[in-house]
Amino acid sequence: MIPLSALQGTAETLMAKAAIEIPEDYLGGLKRCAASETGDLSAFVIQAMLENYEAAAEDRRPMCGDTGVPRWYVKLGNEARIEGGPIALEAALRRATARATQTVPLRPNRVHPLWRTDHNNNVGINAPEIEYAFHPDADWVDLTTVHKGGLFGSDYRMLFPGDGIEGIKRFYLDTLISFGKRGLACQPAIVGVGLGGSKDACMVLGKQASCLRVVGSRNPDPKIAALEDELKDFGNSIGMGAMGFMGSSMVVDCHIEVGYCHTGGMPMSVHMFCLSSRRASARIHRDGSVEYRTDPQWFTDYSRRSTVEWAEAPELVPAE
Repeated sequence: MIPLSALQGTAETLMAKAAIEIPEDYLGGLKRCAASETGDLSAFVIQAMLENYEAAAEDRRPMCGDTGVPRWYVKLGNEARIEGGPIALEAALRRATARATQTVPLRPNRVHPLWRTDHNNNVGINAPEIEYAFHPDADWVDLTTVHKGGLFGSDYRMLFPGDGIEGIKRFYLDTLISFGKRGLACQPAIVGVGLGGSKDACMVLGKQASCLRVVGSRNPDPKIAALEDELKDFGNSIGMGAMGFMGSSMVVDCHIEVGYCHTGGMPMSVHMFCLSSRRASARIHRDGSVEYRTDPQWFTDYSRRSTVEWAEAPELVPAE
């Protein structure tokens, strides 16, 4: 049984790591942007951010004054058993969020949408968000925290099958230009695209694609992988760089995730992660030991399975 103390202690550590330490995959992508950036102001911003990240790691302070809105992604092994059960796990994640707000510190961004009530700890009604996934033949729990900007950086459109790939490109282009011109995202960033599903599932897929995959990863479907490469290059050819200045490095990488949808539509969402790509993951084993990493390993062959897995049919017994 996984000790609750190990889960909460790990969650608190992850909060600090996400706020302070840039994942190596994203840092490498940003350095490549710096090396190829053609715009003077954009290049200046990227270089300033790289220096800022070094200072944050050295001083052990958050890399950005706006630490976003913390959220959790929990993957449970099918054989995992947690001290106190899933209710205790959720309580531990809420406590860890509140404690990290004071100790890291994180900016207390969460307020009631109407009354603006602020508990000064990033915890409230339906906050922080906690999303779940499951994995077969495993007895561990994976925790991932993401500190994503909570204001903009997302858009949605219901396309139709006839719009095809060209329609996807048009909406992608419209969205990135809008983000850049109106200051609705902090770029260069990882762009996530959700295709299919219901409207809410489409939004979830796009956000997960931007926040839970590492730079350089590709969808296992070769045609989707090719489209990821094409959209990345497309995003960097529109004349915008860091923070909307003229340049050539708006997109560090582009990730696409899909879900089956209604036959008459093709929902699409576009999400940009923050320039400060804040995520951290850990696997907690049954004995309480912990492995920290920066790759959430959220998407797997199991999570992308495409149809029903038929159990062996039981022998039919004739009715008497």
